[in-house]
Amino acid sequence: MKLLLSFVLWISFIGSPDLASIRKMYSTVVKSEANAKEFSAKMADISNSDDKTLVAYKAASILLISKFEKKIQAKMDRFKEGAKLLESTIKSEPNNIEIRMIRLSIQENVPGITGYKKNIKEDKNFIITHYNEQNIALKEYLKAFVLQSKSFSDKEKQLIK
Repeated sequence: MKLLLSFVLWISFIGSPDLASIRKMYSTVVKSEANAKEFSAKMADISNSDDKTLVAYKAASILLISKFEKKIQAKMDRFKEGAKLLESTIKSEPNNIEIRMIRLSIQENVPGITGYKKNIKEDKNFIITHYNEQNIALKEYLKAFVLQSKSFSDKEKQLIK
């Protein structure tokens, strides 16, 4: 019985992506369609009942993969699906700084025609305000994002360094 339980736990651990690897992949997804597809495939099994940060990354994967859809309607449908999922995730955990960073990273890079750019200032201010409250690993990840982000001024970037 213990062996069976150990096996089941091992399988569930192996099947679930870890946050460190997801963060590493996320920073490279915009570099190519292949990276975006690989990231999307890794996030495919995440469900709404999983950790909300992982759900937010899944939403981002849907938003990112929509860029590569061939048909306009499919592109719009995927984008709306991803945005809806990301917004519901933020609504369920509004104080999750990593989810706010994910939304900011999406909104600062989508075309203005999408209309999905209204939270940039809010998320940027949230990150600056709550940065020092985070653990070391998350601080490093946020810092790397902020330093390359076009939404933060040089003065704001200095606050994170």
